[in-house]
Amino acid sequence: MHQDNTAQAEQKKDEREKVLKEIRQLENRQKILQNKQRNEERKARTRRLIERGAILEGVFPLAPVLSGEEVKTFLVALSRLPGAEKLAAELPKSGDKL
Repeated sequence: MHQDNTAQAEQKKDEREKVLKEIRQLENRQKILQNKQRNEERKARTRRLIERGAILEGVFPLAPVLSGEEVKTFLVALSRLPGAEKLAAELPKSGDKL
């Protein structure tokens, strides 16, 4: 009987270790997936910033020689022109069909 209890205890210990190992593997897999998602989001943001910067330089030829603060000041001034608020409100929202 004592051997049966010892064997059962050993079996439960092995099962517990197996379950804990599986939990660690799943946690590591979750971390890998989260890192992958953050990396994809970062790449998408970087691409969007580059594309919009290229558009800005294409529309305003002086943009490349201006500092970041000067570009910001210029865009803020444009946004305050009469009709700018109405024009911005009429732009299609992200995801809307044109």
